[in-house]
Amino acid sequence: MSIRRIAICTGGGDAPGLNAVIRSVVIAAANRGWESYGIHDGFNGILFPERYPEGGVYRLTRDKVRGIGHLGGTILGTTNKGNPLHFPVQMPDGSTRDVDRTDEILQFFAMKELDALVSIGGDGSLTIANALHQKGLRVVGVPKTIDNDLDKTFTTFGFDTAVAFATECIDRLHSTAQSHQRVMVIEVMGRYAGWIALHAGIAGSAHAILIPEIPFDLDKVAAKIRARDNEGRMYSLVVVSEGAEAAHGQRAILAPAEIGHAERLGGIGEQVASAIQERTGKDTRVVVLGHLLRGGSPTSFDRLAAMRFGTAAVRALEEGKSGVMVALAFPNVNYVALEEVAGRMKGVPLDSDTLQTGRDMGITFGD
Repeated sequence: MSIRRIAICTGGGDAPGLNAVIRSVVIAAANRGWESYGIHDGFNGILFPERYPEGGVYRLTRDKVRGIGHLGGTILGTTNKGNPLHFPVQMPDGSTRDVDRTDEILQFFAMKELDALVSIGGDGSLTIANALHQKGLRVVGVPKTIDNDLDKTFTTFGFDTAVAFATECIDRLHSTAQSHQRVMVIEVMGRYAGWIALHAGIAGSAHAILIPEIPFDLDKVAAKIRARDNEGRMYSLVVVSEGAEAAHGQRAILAPAEIGHAERLGGIGEQVASAIQERTGKDTRVVVLGHLLRGGSPTSFDRLAAMRFGTAAVRALEEGKSGVMVALAFPNVNYVALEEVAGRMKGVPLDSDTLQTGRDMGITFGD
């Protein structure tokens, strides 16, 4: 089937490089004579059109995407609530149950004569994309997450920018920690994967790195800090991923999972800092980088990756592909089946050479 009109959506958490993908898709499509349309806020532009006075789905032209490649965020908006596969609906008795609203999305595409979808997102968004593909919609996915936890791709765009900023923050904290002979605990995002903490921690010369893949023992972290004190190095930096947890402990969460929304992680930095201060007697402070890692302009690596992914998505549609995600496999971009990605998470392998690099540099991982 030939392509005339395509739609683009961005879902899940925002990430630097989203606008670069949108721009590259629109331009590559226009160069083939196709029209592009943007869906507001994930699929909310389709499911709740009344929220958008100008319409929940609108035409994206070259003029609309001019000058956005270097900007953070997404001009389309995004959401990590209201998964159309498990959409929360209030029942007459006051209870809430989840319903599948993907048929409404398919009906909208048919009514508006939209031939295909480019879905830009992480695991949740690509799981939805795979379900739409299985129901007959032509779909190509683009991997987006600062957490770098999507399988079958070397990296996701947004990760390099998050690591670069986290590293800069760690660099800055060295001087203040050393000046006051303190322990600084830096909590970073990453959900259930430790990629950001690992890469930024090693690049920033942290002394301890705690990641979800390695249950940690705070006594061993405290021993590392005391050993540094004994050597005359009276300060230490501990980088902890938000999803890390102590051996035989529990993961720190700010809010439990609800229908249509995953649990919110956070608070592990405070727990680790309190335990370190209790064990070592050292003044210990916490810095939570949080959403600072999501914002700002993408690095050149992420901009280029985003543009490569976006144009590859258009080429995939031109070649008649569907149900695939574009993936980075050096030196080229290739295609992998969405069903091989949906519902799978890529954690840090325990035999990773990056992890081994940290160990060889004397960094403790609390094990």
